Amino acid sequence: MMHRRHFLAATGAGAAALGLPRPAIAQAQGARVLKFVPQADLASVDPVWSTTLVTAMHSYMVWDHLYGLDEGLIPQPQMLAGAEVTDNGLTWTLTLRDGLVYHDGEKVRAIDAVASIERTARRGPLTGTMMTAVNELTALDDNRLRFRLKKPFPLLPRALCDVRIMPERIARTDAFTQITEVIGSGPYRFVREGWRAGSSVVYARHDRYVPRSEPNSMYAGSLAANFDRVEWTIMPDPSTAAAALQRGEIDWLDQPLMDLVPQLRRSPGVKVDVLDVFGNIMSMFFNCHQPPFNNAKMRRAMLIAVNQQDFVDAVLGELGKELGVTGVGVFPPRSPYSSNAGMEALPKNGDLAAARRLIAEAGYKGEKVVFLSPSDFPSIRQQSLVAEALMKSLGINIEFASMDWGTMIARRNNNADLPERGGWSAYNTWWTGLSIASPAVSLPLWANGADAKAWWRPQDEQMLKMRADWIDAPDLEAQKKIAADIQRRALDEVVPFVPCGLFYLPTAFRSNLSGHPKSFFPAFWGVRRNA
Repeated sequence: MMHRRHFLAATGAGAAALGLPRPAIAQAQGARVLKFVPQADLASVDPVWSTTLVTAMHSYMVWDHLYGLDEGLIPQPQMLAGAEVTDNGLTWTLTLRDGLVYHDGEKVRAIDAVASIERTARRGPLTGTMMTAVNELTALDDNRLRFRLKKPFPLLPRALCDVRIMPERIARTDAFTQITEVIGSGPYRFVREGWRAGSSVVYARHDRYVPRSEPNSMYAGSLAANFDRVEWTIMPDPSTAAAALQRGEIDWLDQPLMDLVPQLRRSPGVKVDVLDVFGNIMSMFFNCHQPPFNNAKMRRAMLIAVNQQDFVDAVLGELGKELGVTGVGVFPPRSPYSSNAGMEALPKNGDLAAARRLIAEAGYKGEKVVFLSPSDFPSIRQQSLVAEALMKSLGINIEFASMDWGTMIARRNNNADLPERGGWSAYNTWWTGLSIASPAVSLPLWANGADAKAWWRPQDEQMLKMRADWIDAPDLEAQKKIAADIQRRALDEVVPFVPCGLFYLPTAFRSNLSGHPKSFFPAFWGVRRNA
């Protein structure tokens, strides 16, 4: 809590700060414009290159998907008119719906889908696994694509939920190189001239978008846009953003600072709600291919030392009892694959003495640890301050590298360099429950770091085999057993990351808005302004 108070003092947050001078935001807003403050700046527009949540939010506005997950986590056809499965599950023929066009007016073609799938598979855990089961993926004509499989892969629709369909010329960009052109066929189009780093992002309604007839259900259904424009304003100071929401200068604040939530709940014209039912697992990540955390004993020492309650308290404050969960493993508690397997490796209150012994066994000799922390992302910044204090208490030579979120993500993706040459050693973040709900989709548990050039992930052949076994498992009970084994190995041996507790994120918006879909991050389809 000491670190949390220091942070709040530095940012000027707290209930009293809600009376700050008015920010320079236009007072008048048309009924057809939605003004939104995201959790962080949009540093990358490429959802394959970047795993950040703000990039995922951006991507769902711009790009459409062959399948979309509904609220029951069931894949539903989205860009598809139909799918035919023949040859005992070895052949899938997918047909695009009529009327799909990109924001530049070009027709969406099957070859675009093929190229987009192939690019996503280079870095996506489930899509990549799917492609290992594919003998041939071809575009039969403009409207149909066909998978010929080596063996049945029932998770194929779920894997395709993760693929944003881009024009072929863009999708042929190497998966480890950022795209520079943002053209999709989703409900909103990206307004390039409205994107100013650290300031604003603008989207305009895609006039030729053809909604499905089904009602919205998370990422499936109509996805119809009800606003002509959605304008994101980057406001790093949380109290300034909260004040702007209270005065009606913005419509929606993605992630209000937790200390300000009680005040916002009492504010006339403001509604606070929790739209995500899975929550977010706070996590400590390591560069597993650079000293000192290339030694699993060092990673395990941090696992033993962490007291999840400290992280929950730092992020949530007085809302911890309402919105926080401790005793969390590698899957969110509401996942069917959550279990107590291996949880004895996580002492309830942390064990600093045992952690120090393990650090000594690892042969740590004071090598510098560069710990990345975003200065403009409060929920991660608060975690980072707790992690910094913890490492110092363990005698780790930590350099706390504070920077804006966009710079941090760029540096995080520099995995191969030593810390003193522009690389890094560790950082804290959080992952949405959806993104880590099963062994198939969890990127942190995809232990193929060296093969994937993702140096922050460890390389562990046994975990890779267990993941493959999970995908081939015949039923839910078999999947649960394998998932428990994966968690046990992750906590006992490999430690790809350290779970630091879970929290549910409230969002705040003007009470004249309605229709927000249940989602793991803000989604804009279906949202409307009431008269």
